[in-house]
Amino acid sequence: MIKPKAIDHIVLRTDRYQELIDFYCRVLGCVLERETAEALGLTQLRAGQSLIDIVDINGKLGQQGGPAPQLLGNNVDHFCLQIEPFEERELQDYLKNCGVEAGEFQDRYGAQGMGRSIYIKDIAGNTVELRSIA
Repeated sequence: MIKPKAIDHIVLRTDRYQELIDFYCRVLGCVLERETAEALGLTQLRAGQSLIDIVDINGKLGQQGGPAPQLLGNNVDHFCLQIEPFEERELQDYLKNCGVEAGEFQDRYGAQGMGRSIYIKDIAGNTVELRSIA
C-alpha cells in the first residue's frame, strides 16, 4: 500500500540555529524556501526536490523536543544528500576551503545502487553523506 519514492524532508534540531542555516546554504548550496522563525523557530531550506528543516531548540517547535542534540547522542545517525556529479578531488578541496572536515570517498550502496560518497559533519555535529546522482 505504501511505496516510498524519495525523502520529502528531514528536520534537524539545534542550539546553533542561524549558524546551521548558514552552513547548509553557504557550504552545501541549499536555498532558503520558507521561514517561520518568529512564530515557530523553523526555517526550511530547499535541497533539490527535498527540504531540510532547521528547528531552533529555543523556539516553539524546538521546545517540544527537549534538549539540543549533542556530539554524542544525536537524534539522527546520518542522512544522505544526492548532489550533482563532481570530481572527487575538487569536492575535497572545496570542503577543506570551507573548513569542513571530510572522510575519504568510498563505494556505498544507496537508493540508486552503488556509488561514490563522502561523509562530513555539519557544524551541529550531524553526519551528512554527499553522494553523486550520476
